[in-house]
Amino acid sequence: MRIAIITIGSRGDVQPFVALGQGLIKAGHTVRLVTHQDCEVFVKSHGLEFWLMRGNSQDLVGSQEMREVLEKGNFVATWRQVIRGAERVIHEWMEDSLAACQGMDLLIAGGVSLSAGLSVAEKYHLPLLQAYVFPVIPTRAFPSILLPQTLPTLGGVFNLISSQLILQLGWLGARSIVNRARKKILDLPPYSFAEPTLTSRPKGFPMLFGFSPSVIPPPADWSAEDHITGYWFLDPTADLTPPPDLLNFLQAGSPPVYIGFGSMGSRKPAETTDLVLQGLAKTQQRAILLSGWGGMQKTDLPASVFMVDSIPHAWLLPRVAAVVHHGGAGTTAAGLRAGLPSIVIPFTTEQAFWGQRVHSLGVGPAPIPRSKLTVDRLAQAIQAAVTNTGMRQRAAELGSKIQAEDGVAKAVEIIQRIERRKS
Repeated sequence: MRIAIITIGSRGDVQPFVALGQGLIKAGHTVRLVTHQDCEVFVKSHGLEFWLMRGNSQDLVGSQEMREVLEKGNFVATWRQVIRGAERVIHEWMEDSLAACQGMDLLIAGGVSLSAGLSVAEKYHLPLLQAYVFPVIPTRAFPSILLPQTLPTLGGVFNLISSQLILQLGWLGARSIVNRARKKILDLPPYSFAEPTLTSRPKGFPMLFGFSPSVIPPPADWSAEDHITGYWFLDPTADLTPPPDLLNFLQAGSPPVYIGFGSMGSRKPAETTDLVLQGLAKTQQRAILLSGWGGMQKTDLPASVFMVDSIPHAWLLPRVAAVVHHGGAGTTAAGLRAGLPSIVIPFTTEQAFWGQRVHSLGVGPAPIPRSKLTVDRLAQAIQAAVTNTGMRQRAAELGSKIQAEDGVAKAVEIIQRIERRKS
């Protein structure tokens, strides 16, 4: 099959789909990955065909306005900020997806890219496989992943309705923009009032979820076609050469703590770095800091701290003692796979959900929202992560389970069924 994968976001959002694409290529398929230019070299270096989707996720997340909203941790405010800049980019995404998917046999999309994927699939009469790295189907098992995780437990009916309501509210914010793009670019009729993520899914057609059943067990009210496959990990290439200074730092003492907030920028990166350094000083822990998208910066670091711009998690995390991060799906997965306690500092959206999930599994302290992060809270969490033997044992056991899974292989096998169904 000729397969187009449409994915939008930071490298952490794109990377699982690169791994999935590699698995499909090994199974004999042709794969085109449609995403932003800042991921072009990354995509091509792993053997996938790259197709440009205009725009740059870093420009949106890294803007001063978005950083201010993210630090407040308010989902409604974050969504409003996204919608303000959505008119132009949704038109561009629709145009680029239309060109990219011509001649394809199957489309794969999910998350932010789904509106373009659904519309282009409709235009070309192509099957579209929804694929996610977080749970989106409403369920009685847990409330919407976008709700504050500090809400009291209100039961299965509330959980189900909360997810349905959040999906519908999000859709209403984007509906008019998407419908204008459908008319102007694709000459398609407008979507109705109902949220299209689930209503447009063909009956009996599979949906893929790239996370571990050991982290989120399959909810009893999901269908047999809702597949939790295991994570879609991308391992480092054989020719990876870490910086010599990083290797020297790792070998110079005890395993350090890893601290990085990925694509979550900060209005005051130097201030954020100072807070982190003070927390480390209280615990007397060595650390590796990931600078990320403007999240931390410093020139006069102590000898016990090393800063890197980027390094594959799959290579680095097995060499550290614990992980402090923002709760992105990719970093959460990498920390759990490494068998390490995780300290989650959620900024927005589903990050608080992953932080609470880590805590409920007993493999990390309670999450600390970025807006409530202090030196003392960070120090206490780090101390717990590196000294709590029960937590460390549970993290190691969960890591072993995740390492035994092959999410890419399972996802590819399910996709192969679609090909057999068509033939």
